Amino acid sequence: MQAYHLKFNQNIPISLSAAWDFFSSPLNLQKITPPEMAFKVTSGLKAEDKMYAGMIITYKVSPMLGIKMDWMTEITHVEHEQYFIDEQRFGPYQFWHHQHHFKEIPGGVEMNDILTYGMPVGIIGRAVNKIYVANKIQQIFNYRTKKVIELFGSI
Repeated sequence: MQAYHLKFNQNIPISLSAAWDFFSSPLNLQKITPPEMAFKVTSGLKAEDKMYAGMIITYKVSPMLGIKMDWMTEITHVEHEQYFIDEQRFGPYQFWHHQHHFKEIPGGVEMNDILTYGMPVGIIGRAVNKIYVANKIQQIFNYRTKKVIELFGSI
């Protein structure tokens, strides 16, 4: 099984508590995901709901060609204003482990994402990752960076 590792870093000119409030609200993920992915939380969560270890979140997403897919993640770890981790329980990947880390820095917050994922179906999955998925994930995080700058500015 092949595991892929990606790291993303962004500095945001807001307080740690403001960053945590925004990014720990599952519904805000829709605000920073490319619109063409038609990303929608289907768990029936409210805006004031905050994540906790053990929380299950379900989504509809169209990662390619407008094909809608179900995706389910579990928030497995939460350390208030430091980090949280989501892992896929059902969805398009063989596995998905996404760490979100937050650290106060002069003038704001450093946000680090560490993503480890695997593709199903062996050699075919590896080929699909090379041809499409790795680039698509990079595009999603590039879009997220732009949206976070639009929402909060940059350092």
